Amino acid sequence: MTVGTSTLDRAHSGPPTAGPATAGPSATAPPATGPVATEPAARSGYDWPVVGDDGPPQVLRGFDPPPQPWLAGHRGVDLAAEVGTVVRSAGPGTVAFAGMVAGRPVVSVQHPDGLRTTYEPVTPTVQAGDAVEQGTELGELTDAGSHCPTACLHWGVRTGADAYLDPLLLVGEEVVIRLYPPAPG
Repeated sequence: MTVGTSTLDRAHSGPPTAGPATAGPSATAPPATGPVATEPAARSGYDWPVVGDDGPPQVLRGFDPPPQPWLAGHRGVDLAAEVGTVVRSAGPGTVAFAGMVAGRPVVSVQHPDGLRTTYEPVTPTVQAGDAVEQGTELGELTDAGSHCPTACLHWGVRTGADAYLDPLLLVGEEVVIRLYPPAPG
């Protein structure tokens, strides 16, 4: 299974473009100027790491890459889930890391196509070096001082040292940019 070379090439080539809304009413992604991919990679062998009551989870906060790798941004998506929810590997690979980062438990999986997915805050049931398949349990969502106002899974995807990919592209969702009028007053 691979994410096409063209997708990975575009991950290093510049700003994304917007497509029609498919990720639900709360999924938004502001314009990005950092290195990101721009096309859905459905049928790439990836799936949601958590599921909602009626299918895909609600996206609480979208992908918002910084204009430069060292600047602040949101290098993944936040998915609604309850504390204790089982978190599963989005695709096959090898656990690259399972431990603490900045006081939060994190699991990272290196995939054969060169992508690395990260999941936090997740109390791991796996350890570095474990082989996993799509859907293998990685651990349970915990409440470890997340940046979300409610429990959520932060799911990220890296394509290289400083290049990030919108995880929604792995599951066939398109990036949505919504412009709202300024608030009155």
